[in-house]
Amino acid sequence: MRAYRLDHSQGLQRVEVPDPAAGAHEVLLKVSAVSLNYRDLLVADGNYLQGAGAAVIPLSDAVGEVLSVGAGVTRFKPGDRVMNTFFPNWVDGAPTAAATARTWGADTDGVLAERVAVHEDGLVHAPAHLSDAEAATLTCAGVTAWNALFPVGRLKPGQTVVLLGTGGVSIWGLQLARAAGVRTIITSSSDEKLQRARTLGADATVNYRSTPEWQDEVLRLTGGEGAQVVLEVGGQGTLTRSIASTAMDGTVAIIGGVSGFGATAVSPRELISGAKRLAGVFVGSRRMFEDLNRVVVHSQIKPVVDRVFAFDEAAEAFQHLRDGKHFGKLVISVAG
Repeated sequence: MRAYRLDHSQGLQRVEVPDPAAGAHEVLLKVSAVSLNYRDLLVADGNYLQGAGAAVIPLSDAVGEVLSVGAGVTRFKPGDRVMNTFFPNWVDGAPTAAATARTWGADTDGVLAERVAVHEDGLVHAPAHLSDAEAATLTCAGVTAWNALFPVGRLKPGQTVVLLGTGGVSIWGLQLARAAGVRTIITSSSDEKLQRARTLGADATVNYRSTPEWQDEVLRLTGGEGAQVVLEVGGQGTLTRSIASTAMDGTVAIIGGVSGFGATAVSPRELISGAKRLAGVFVGSRRMFEDLNRVVVHSQIKPVVDRVFAFDEAAEAFQHLRDGKHFGKLVISVAG
C-alpha cells in the first residue's frame, strides 16, 4: 500500500509498505483523510516530547471506513466510518504514564497511509454531518480544545476565553466556546484572519503585531478582570502575557510552544496573588472525544478546513503548515 515515512536524514519520503491486517480486537481501517498538527513539525524536526527520532509513518489524525474486524471486536463493524483517538491506550480517567505512552506518528507508526490497523478501544464513530476532511480534524486539535476549555478550564456560559492565533486548536476553541455561550477574544498578526474569526462569531479580536502588549487590551475588554481561561499555544514568547491576561482563579491551559519551549520567567507572586493555575494539556482521552462528538453533532459544528491536499502533495502540506499562513486545519486526502 501507499504510505509516507518520515526520516530525519531524508525528510518525508513516499514508500510502499505491506498491507496491515486486523489482529484480535483490532479494526482494519481504509483511511480517507488525515489532518496535520503543529506537533507533526516537532516530530519532523526531532523535537517532539515522544519518539526517539527513528523513521516513522507520520500524523496522528485520521478518518476512514472499517474494512474488516479481528476476532473479539464488538464496538464496530465493516462499513462504519470512524476516527482514531490520539492515545490508543487512554480510554477514560486522568492521564497516566501508561495511558499516554503511545501516540500515533511519533513513537508509533501513524496514519499517513492507505490502511491502518487500530485496536477497537482507540476508535470513535465519525459524526454523520461531517465530510471526511472535516472529520479528520477532531482527533488532536478538536479534543485538545475541548479538554482545555472544559475539563481543565472549567468554563461556564458567560465567562471569557482568550485564544492565541488562528491555527487548528484555537479555531476549534472558538467554535466550541461559541456553542457553549462563552465569550471569545482571539489574537492574530493578520487583520484578514481576525475578520474571518469575527465571521465565525469571535466577540473581540486583537492584532498582536499592532498591539504588542495585547494582554493590556484583554484586560480593557474584560473591564480589568481578565479571562477565565487562556489557550496558550505560543510557549516561551507568550506565556507571561497569557498569565497577565488571566482573571483571578483563572487557568492558563498550556497546549503548545510555537515560539519555542525554552525557559520562561514566571512570577510566583502573580500566580499566588491571583490564585491562577498553569495547566498542561496533552490532548485527551477517548471519553473526552466522545463528549466532544456529542456537542459537535448537537450544535452541528463544521470544523474549519483551510485547504485539502492530494496524497501526492503531502510534502507541500507540511511546508504550508510550517509557513503558518493557514486558518484552521490542513488536511490530506488519502482516498483520492
